[in-house]
Amino acid sequence: MAQAADTARTVILTVDDDPGVSRAVARDLRRRYGASYRIVRAESGESALEALRELKLRGDLVAVILADYRMPQMNGIEFLEQALDVYPGARRVLLTAYADTNAAIDAINVVDLDHYLLKPWDPPEEKLYPVLDDLLQAWRASDHRPVPSTKVVGHRWSARSSDVREFLARNQVPYRWYSADEPEGRRLLAAAGQDGSRLPLVVTPDGAPLVEPEAPDLAARVGLATTPTAEFYDLVVVGGGPAGLGAAVYGASEGLRTVLVERSATGGQAGQSSRIENYLGFPDGVSGAQLTDRARRQAAKFGAEILTAREVTGLEVNGSARIVRFSDGSAVAAHSVILATGVSYRQLDAPGLTELTGCGVFYGSALTEASGCQGQDVYIVGGANSAGQAAMYLARGAKSVTLLVRGESLAASMSHYLIQQIEQAPNISVRCGTVVDAAHGTGHLEQLTLRDLATGGTEPVDAQWLFVFVGAAPRTDWLDGTVLRDERGFILAGPDLTPEGRPPAGWELDRPPYHLETNVPGVFVAGDARAESAKRVASAVGEGAMAVMLVHRYLEQS
Repeated sequence: MAQAADTARTVILTVDDDPGVSRAVARDLRRRYGASYRIVRAESGESALEALRELKLRGDLVAVILADYRMPQMNGIEFLEQALDVYPGARRVLLTAYADTNAAIDAINVVDLDHYLLKPWDPPEEKLYPVLDDLLQAWRASDHRPVPSTKVVGHRWSARSSDVREFLARNQVPYRWYSADEPEGRRLLAAAGQDGSRLPLVVTPDGAPLVEPEAPDLAARVGLATTPTAEFYDLVVVGGGPAGLGAAVYGASEGLRTVLVERSATGGQAGQSSRIENYLGFPDGVSGAQLTDRARRQAAKFGAEILTAREVTGLEVNGSARIVRFSDGSAVAAHSVILATGVSYRQLDAPGLTELTGCGVFYGSALTEASGCQGQDVYIVGGANSAGQAAMYLARGAKSVTLLVRGESLAASMSHYLIQQIEQAPNISVRCGTVVDAAHGTGHLEQLTLRDLATGGTEPVDAQWLFVFVGAAPRTDWLDGTVLRDERGFILAGPDLTPEGRPPAGWELDRPPYHLETNVPGVFVAGDARAESAKRVASAVGEGAMAVMLVHRYLEQS
């Protein structure tokens, strides 16, 4: 009896244009192997190739292909030659009559045939099963391991491909990357009917091909929640960084009907950190991805909904309801809102950088792109903790890592423990008073021009990788006209709204705003988006929890 296959989705495929013969082969195969393998039957070479392409897109494995030699339009050898491109690891068997024995022998060289069987194969216990048993045993011993259910085919220096990989990685969606120039990438493109002119191609777990997908469609197809289950909640949290996740955990755990809305991926900037070593309770450090994953699972455990790839574009007040509008025109309403939108890395303003973003120039993304930096020279712009953490992580495999810092030293913006680690790393160097003056390259980054701020002199350096971790630009433009912000766009709240004890303009309540409350009653802010916030993970989580406490106070008095 055949041994159990590694997966219930492993296939034995048979193709014969004679319906009677096709059914007979499938019947004998099911009788012997049906408990461990799925038997797929086709009655033409073209329909069999279509079945193979669908199996390929779904991530199914094909162990053995049995093909009749004499078929119209496409004979068995021609079919097996094309099947070889789709499933090169499958064992190939040709069914043939005695008169076609020479053709079968020739096929051994043409399609690397594993065996040929003469018709009729009765009794199968003597003429069919022993052959298949040996072929299946050989197949199981080979490297036929299944790939993760989501597959991405793209180009190394494609900005859109980089965006999709970053989106999947940060949302903890397992995927496997294939270059469009590699054989397996070409096979997946062919199976999806694509020529590689439009990338990336994403093949979802159900086998559906998505070409150049936008984040909302991609999120929905890989199993991420994108649509709220209700129209009204107690609390809407906008933003899924540490502050937003903290608010979702505490809100849901304390009985509030809570929904968290995130435009890209939970974790925020902290979620991209390779290692956070000064967060309370983790003496050995924790990666941003691990911390994010635990917080997200914790929020879901308490009943919070988490929506991904939903961009918030407006906030409205309608009586006691606070309405959050999405970019697609839909909306969700709640008694209260916590704004935890965080900040994004500031875009560098230098010639060539915009054109090469995603093609060697990356804002964050160190974890996703690290594998491509092995043995190469890497440059990082920034002098705060995020830049230092990325430098330490990339230094594990890179030939060299150079930190480019505008200031005179790292001490003004980086934690002391990170400065010590960087000083002890032999392949990390720090260039203070240095900025990127220009980026050069055709299709991808090839060279940087660095400028010394003290002397004004410039220096060209060869570079294929530049990671940028500078500035803190709040994502708050969509609040214009509703929520008060300072001149840099950070949200004003609590005491910052009430200079000299006066309430903000338009404030109608007989109490001053609570500590984290904005000029709109029932709308609170937490984390990096708040004016004068500490810009640390621990403080953001704490503010998320504090904001929930104030939400309770607001709801009790409303």
